[in-house]
Amino acid sequence: MNNRVLNSILYVEDDLDIQTVAQIALEVVGGFQLKICSSGKQALAAAQESQPDLILLDVMMPEMDGPTTLEHLRKIDNTSTTPVVFMTAKVQNSEVAYYKSLGAIGVVAKPFDPMTLADQVRKLWGGQDGAQ
Repeated sequence: MNNRVLNSILYVEDDLDIQTVAQIALEVVGGFQLKICSSGKQALAAAQESQPDLILLDVMMPEMDGPTTLEHLRKIDNTSTTPVVFMTAKVQNSEVAYYKSLGAIGVVAKPFDPMTLADQVRKLWGGQDGAQ
């Protein structure tokens, strides 16, 4: 069980409309500090500058997709062990198993409910058993 407090989230999403909805859901409703990046490349730069408690990572992005971004984030000291949750519309059992095999602690299905997103994220965060 994770006994750290979830406060700061690095959120990586290329769709500006989804970014806006998630920002309201996570900052206003959830009370989290959010650092938003629109690409994997931006996320790698942000990871050099901060140490988020959690990374929310879109799977399908142009240039560098979520799994590739995660691979690179694991090579940065600040995010080498940071828990990651993928956000995607691709949530069949085999796909979720694949994301977890990459080291994700969970998956949030898109489209998500803005009113419950923060609780979903907290639940995934709290469900960690130390295995990252």
